[in-house]
Amino acid sequence: MHRPIDPVAYDCVKLIFIRHGSAILLSEFGEKPVTVGDVVALGSNTLCGSEPEGSITVTTLYLDRDYVVDQVFWQHAALLADRLDAQDFADELYSEPAQILHLGERRVGMLMPWLDEMVALSLDGPSPKKFYRLQALLFAVLDVVTPYVRTTEARRTPTQRRATREGPPLCRHFSPLRAEARTSVELLRSAPEQRWTLQQLASAVHLSPSQLGRLFVDAYGKTPMTYLSTLRAERLARLLRETDLPIEEAMRRVGWHSRGHAARMFRQAVGVTPTRYRQLRGGK
Repeated sequence: MHRPIDPVAYDCVKLIFIRHGSAILLSEFGEKPVTVGDVVALGSNTLCGSEPEGSITVTTLYLDRDYVVDQVFWQHAALLADRLDAQDFADELYSEPAQILHLGERRVGMLMPWLDEMVALSLDGPSPKKFYRLQALLFAVLDVVTPYVRTTEARRTPTQRRATREGPPLCRHFSPLRAEARTSVELLRSAPEQRWTLQQLASAVHLSPSQLGRLFVDAYGKTPMTYLSTLRAERLARLLRETDLPIEEAMRRVGWHSRGHAARMFRQAVGVTPTRYRQLRGGK
C-alpha cells in the first residue's frame, strides 16, 4: 500500500501482519507507528485507518466472530458446558478493541511461509478440499500470536470494552436477526446527519425503544446510537479527506452540531481529533 487507508470498520476480527515498511495507524489507541514485526489486532466494528511511511506491505486474516467463540469453547472444553457458556465466557473478558502486538521481526518472519500458503489456498475462494490444511495453518499462526493479545477480567482502561455479539458491518453484510434491525441500520446509513433519537428510530420500525435496543445489540453488537456515531465518524473522515470544508461545517453535515462533542466522538472512534486528521492528510 502506497496511499493512506481511510478509517473503516469490519464485522470480523482482523489480524494484520506487517511484512515490510512502516505506517502510522489511527484507531481507538490513538496515533501509533507500526513496522515489521508488529501484528495489529482489531475487534469487530472497530474503525482503523493508516498513513503509510513510503509504503507498507501486510497480510490480513479475517476471523468470523462466531468462529472465534467456537474456538474458545474447544480451548476451554474442560470448563465450559456448551457454546452458550463459551459466548458468556468471551463476553466477560475485557479487551482493547485495537491492539498492536509487538511479536518481533524474527517471530513474524517465521509466520510468513504459513501466511503465504494460506493466501495461495484462499485465492479461488472456499474449498472443502483445502479446509483442513487452512485450519492447520491458522492454528499454527494463532498459537504464536494469541499469547500477545491482552485481555483482563476487570476494566482497567477507558477504551477497554467487553466482548460483544458482533454482527453486520460497515463493509460486509450478513442478515441480522430481525427485519426491524436491518431497517433501522438502513435508516441510519441513509441519513446519519439527521438528529436521530432512539424513540424516533423505534417509532419508525414500530417497536418500543427498549425492544429496538435489545434487537439492535443482538444483531450488531452495538446500541443504535453507538452505531450512528461510528457512521458519522467514518463520513466525517471522508469529508475532511476529500473536501476543503471548514471542520465545523463538515461536522454539521454528518449530524454533529457541537464541535466539542464531535471532536470527542471522532477521537474515540479514529484515535485523533478532526484537526489532527486533516493535518495528517496535508490539509489546513
